[in-house]
Amino acid sequence: MFDPRDLAVRIRAGTPLLLIETNEEALLLDAFRHVVAELFRPLWRWSITEGLKRLDLDDPFLPAATDSSAVLDVMRREEARGIWLLLDFSPYLRYAMSVRMLREIVLGQGASKQTVVLIGAKIELPPELEPLATRFSMRLPDDAALAKMLRDEVFAYSRENGGRRVEVDAAAQRAVLRHLRGLPLLDARRIARDLIYHDGLIGPGDVERAQRARFELLGRGGVITLEPDVARMDEIAGLGRLKRWVEQRRPVFVADVPPKGLDRPRGMLLLGVQGAGKSLAAKACAGGFGVPLLRLDFGALYNKFHGETERNLRQALATAEAMAPCVLWCDEIEKGLATSDSDDGVSRRVLGTLLTWMSERRAAVFIVATANDVRRLPPEFLRKGRFDEVFFVDLPDDAARRDAFRIHLARREQEIGRFDLTELAAASDGFSGAEIEQAIVSALYDAHADGAKLTTERIHTALAQTRPLSVIMAEQVQWLRDWARERCVPAD
Repeated sequence: MFDPRDLAVRIRAGTPLLLIETNEEALLLDAFRHVVAELFRPLWRWSITEGLKRLDLDDPFLPAATDSSAVLDVMRREEARGIWLLLDFSPYLRYAMSVRMLREIVLGQGASKQTVVLIGAKIELPPELEPLATRFSMRLPDDAALAKMLRDEVFAYSRENGGRRVEVDAAAQRAVLRHLRGLPLLDARRIARDLIYHDGLIGPGDVERAQRARFELLGRGGVITLEPDVARMDEIAGLGRLKRWVEQRRPVFVADVPPKGLDRPRGMLLLGVQGAGKSLAAKACAGGFGVPLLRLDFGALYNKFHGETERNLRQALATAEAMAPCVLWCDEIEKGLATSDSDDGVSRRVLGTLLTWMSERRAAVFIVATANDVRRLPPEFLRKGRFDEVFFVDLPDDAARRDAFRIHLARREQEIGRFDLTELAAASDGFSGAEIEQAIVSALYDAHADGAKLTTERIHTALAQTRPLSVIMAEQVQWLRDWARERCVPAD
């Protein structure tokens, strides 16, 4: 949405060169028509397909100005003060003649007679023009405008389908509107139409579709992905303290305005043994908060071209803010932040960009960083204040191992009553949750090959044939546990 009053202020102030990046040309042209009705100035529009056309007259005068040089020449010679809308003009600014002529128009007006407006989906200016330009951003639609747009689309569907009414679930409608926040009206309308015309209703199934459609508009390049499988807290064995921590902070995090005196939760760092459940805990945080889960892939972040890595990170973080409220999961973050002197300072710049964003962000983005090797994390990343809490996810205790067996057996549709969970928990001392799951999978394959049912004995045999990580890398695991004992909060 474009506010004609804001545009009129810029033009009255004598701004000679405006840049507006948008795909909503119709809305922008309508806003400028309101502007000229107030300012009484000629309004011109140029495009490569239609040439130059005057929009404020019923019978517009069409000069012979179909190419870029011709329209600039017309603008340079025009005596009357006017507003010139140039659509998709930036490709022509690669030519020295066009740049020079536009500079003369912008700089040669003592009274700033002309206002030149460059309009396009993406506008790249040459260095000679960048200091002379003022960028104008459209105002995103508020909740009332989005609700009106959705009602209009519901009525439009009914008219086009012989009066058939659109069934609207009130809770789903509110959730869909939340996912449309932060989008231009054109994009929001496109998503709303897709949802309505898909099945003629707005129901619970449309909430996830709206969320994914919004992410596809915002997140591009593969650096950040929307994770479809968000875990529930009851799908995690153990980690009782972490679960209570998330549950206590959920109302504050999802509130539009946090309660007085309480800051919105900002994030947690999960350290621990490999396979102990850090990744599942990150997914469960999103499930516990009831928000989307985004995953930042540091492997896709890095680019060989100078400056591209940092730009990729900034775009990914901007996408996360646009998807707020959400959980941003940085898995095995030590691999992406381990600084090195052999990469021309890229890793240090990435670290600086991330730390600055973590300190200054205002959007409801809860960051969950997981790490296996704390020794590779930069000290500035671990200092107090970066995270609300640093949890250590240890190997599961006896009760947590029983829960792990129950969860994984139930997930594979096994009758829990046929298994001795106490015996299995005792036999799996030192096993991580991932290793317990793989023991069940191995036993299932063994039973399937023999045409038999899965039994406690088969799982016991699979456990006996496995050497867990706590045995294979006993020294490293013990070092990590000793390090975390006085430095981290136990997650269980």
